[in-house]
Amino acid sequence: MVIPARVAALAGLLLVVAGCIGRVTDSPAPVDQFAPGRWTTLTPLPAPRQEVAVAAFGDRVWVIGGFGDSAEPVATVETYDPALNIWETRASLPVAVHHAAAAVVGDRLFVVGGYTGGRVRWTALESLYEFVPARETWEARAPMPTPRGGLAAAVLDGRLHALGGSADSVSNAHEVYDPGNNRWTRANAMPTARDHLAAVGFQGRVWALGGRASFMGEQYGNVEIYDPATDSWRTGPPLPAARGGLASVALPDRILVFGGEAPLRIFSANEMYEVAGNRWIAKEPMPTPRHGIGAAVLGGRVYVPAGATRPGFAATTANEAYAP
Repeated sequence: MVIPARVAALAGLLLVVAGCIGRVTDSPAPVDQFAPGRWTTLTPLPAPRQEVAVAAFGDRVWVIGGFGDSAEPVATVETYDPALNIWETRASLPVAVHHAAAAVVGDRLFVVGGYTGGRVRWTALESLYEFVPARETWEARAPMPTPRGGLAAAVLDGRLHALGGSADSVSNAHEVYDPGNNRWTRANAMPTARDHLAAVGFQGRVWALGGRASFMGEQYGNVEIYDPATDSWRTGPPLPAARGGLASVALPDRILVFGGEAPLRIFSANEMYEVAGNRWIAKEPMPTPRHGIGAAVLGGRVYVPAGATRPGFAATTANEAYAP
């Protein structure tokens, strides 16, 4: 499927407009005064990128695809070594892609969906690629039933859940990939159709967080929680601020959400879902407010590389880690 040219044209306009605007917004949630956590600034990426896929795999943080400085997609794959604080170039994807999602299922790394095309026209992809370490290459696996970019991926019980995104319009698609048999199945769709959302597997459920209907349209603070045992959704506590382009990770006892954008705004927010209080609380804000990011947990720290520093196109080399 193809994103209409007018959407890509709007994105091109935003490349100019976003260079002049973008108010930084922190979290409106109650601030945790006792354990705010701490950010560390690390070696920047070799080149600016945004709308990337990010995962932790093999003791490295992987940053996959995205837009470069020119607002054109790249097939670039780079890994960050926290022990040495250095970056390494890895095998490129078979196709340049932006707005894809990455997920690790067991000991296997996958990249799903996204768009090809840059300033003129975006084409939504159904592709699924797996990285094969023994051959340092990416291999195609069974494609998603529904092509889409701007989607989110969550892992639960050895399966990859692909949620939302858009092609001709925003989607509430919920499709589940089983690496054991290389097969997709359709699950109960999300209640809210949206793209630029985040998703995590947490305490036996899949959480879909935030997102939007369009760049200038409705921004969602919705949190919707999927129970695979009953193939059903329920509503969770909404995010303190509605936005898209955010990233999220799950720790054993909490969920963390980072950054994002809304019309004319860019978020430095770092928010934690507190299970005991069933509420969101604000932690130490991101040093570099960003959207179009990913996040990954490695060695007890959360790594948030790349992204854009203003609404629209504004790719950065920022690489920061958060210790909860």
